[in-house]
Amino acid sequence: MTNLEELLHERLSAAYETVTGEVVEPLVRRSQHAHFQSDAALPTAKRLGLPPRELAARVVAAAELGDLCSGVEISGPGFVNLTVSDAALARLLTTSAADPRLGVPEAAEPRRVVVDYSGPNAAKEMHVGHLRSTIIGDAAVRVLEWQGHQVVKQNHIGEWGTPFGMLVEHLLDVGEAEAAHELSVGDLSGFYRAARAKFDASEEYQERSRRRVVLLQSGDATTLRLWQQLVEESKNYFLTVYQLLGVRLGPADFRGESAYNDQLPAILEELARLGLLEESAGADCVFPGEHRNRAGDPLPLIVRKSDGGFGYGATDLATIRYRLGELAADRLLYVVGSPQRQHLQMVRETAEEAGWLRAPATAEHIGFGSVLGSDGRMLRTRAGASVKLVDLLTEAVARATAVIAEKNPELDGTARAAVARAVGIGAVKYADLATDRQKDYVFDFDRMLSFEGNTAPYLQYARARICSIFRRAQVTAEGLTVTRLTEPAERELALELLGFGQVVGAVGETLEFHRLAGYLFGLAGAFTSFYEHCPVLGSEGELRTSRLALCDLTARTLAVGLDLLGIETPDRM
Repeated sequence: MTNLEELLHERLSAAYETVTGEVVEPLVRRSQHAHFQSDAALPTAKRLGLPPRELAARVVAAAELGDLCSGVEISGPGFVNLTVSDAALARLLTTSAADPRLGVPEAAEPRRVVVDYSGPNAAKEMHVGHLRSTIIGDAAVRVLEWQGHQVVKQNHIGEWGTPFGMLVEHLLDVGEAEAAHELSVGDLSGFYRAARAKFDASEEYQERSRRRVVLLQSGDATTLRLWQQLVEESKNYFLTVYQLLGVRLGPADFRGESAYNDQLPAILEELARLGLLEESAGADCVFPGEHRNRAGDPLPLIVRKSDGGFGYGATDLATIRYRLGELAADRLLYVVGSPQRQHLQMVRETAEEAGWLRAPATAEHIGFGSVLGSDGRMLRTRAGASVKLVDLLTEAVARATAVIAEKNPELDGTARAAVARAVGIGAVKYADLATDRQKDYVFDFDRMLSFEGNTAPYLQYARARICSIFRRAQVTAEGLTVTRLTEPAERELALELLGFGQVVGAVGETLEFHRLAGYLFGLAGAFTSFYEHCPVLGSEGELRTSRLALCDLTARTLAVGLDLLGIETPDRM
């Protein structure tokens, strides 16, 4: 283990148990007065009726800190200040450098995790509203897989229901070949708008659409074939967007609403047998928890509507039962916007009452806010329409191309295109993930593409600059070890590097990716200070080698950390 804070936590926990006979959280944190500080003596002494400084002294005497700390002091009313020795820092950094995982162990108890994310609607183009779920979900997959968990990706696309009667009729009107062409070039929105316009203008078309829905739901072979054509062309379009965005969703990850159709009657029967089903206004409903509507009446989760059809409530219940049962997941993550919080809570509570969701399995809503324009409202085009995701990403790459051409005109065309894509897409992703996901954020190309501040280009450039150090030195990083730490800036960089594992571990639990982004920004800042105060290529012998080792470990940590956020790191920029 190379996580310093965790090592100190273990040693002090053991000392507290020796002294008090109790399990005590030592409350270790970074400090301005030393490298770390333990605050546990004050609350523990108060509970035990002891003087805090006396308890702190006894704990320090019992703690095995000789191989880690060069200084341990008790300050104030009982704070324990801990200064890590240069030898311990060098030893732990060497261990990290020799490990492809940078000294970060895999999860001691791997879980089987289902991540539900992206979830666009078939026959509609992806827009900016799909950005956050897709980016946050992909980061969750990357972090959890890197930690050693078994991750199952589920792209719960909307590809069933009454709109498809209207869409199949439009497909028949324009002809299958023409419809296939329209959809294959990605004009899903145009196809949908044309169908909707006819539906709104013609009662005859509305009736045809309703009859087609009945045929679809009853399994008519021709209707199913045409519906499948719509769905497959939509999937192909979604995959092109995912490739542009650089996320890990693939063809095998699609599992749409229709996959659960044959399970819906069984869901209804099981809920009735369990005594959870109640009739309300002609519909079959469940009433989980204590949810109320605005009038103060119990809020239902509708399983079967009054017309006999099944709604998305039934589909969501079938989905959670399938994931817990057939997929045998013990952690479910729903990466869905915050407005769906109550609905997902009701689905989870119903699953608990039905006995499908039982400890240790958990179901978590990974909610997020909205993407706003400069006016503070939902991001839209000047005409007031939703911003197409492809258009937004294409503009990001185009803007990055101009920035890179100005910053490094010596890059050839192929290299410039690759760097521009990494910078443009990375900027969009990082601006999202660097924000507390629960909050809204303003989409601002100028800010996110800046090479200054907490942005992806700043971090990408920090790593690229390290790569240039090795090119100028004409050496490789193989076999380098940290052996000497002589300056405060070196020690601060060392402490930052050794905190990587703890941050990743916490993010795997909370899925608060802004904390990983903040750590990487802090690491890049620590490296900048180190580089300004500690000559690397200007030093000689063992000191030069040791500082090159610090450079390499920083570059590798930035690369791994950004990759966990789904962001590429070019060697040249």
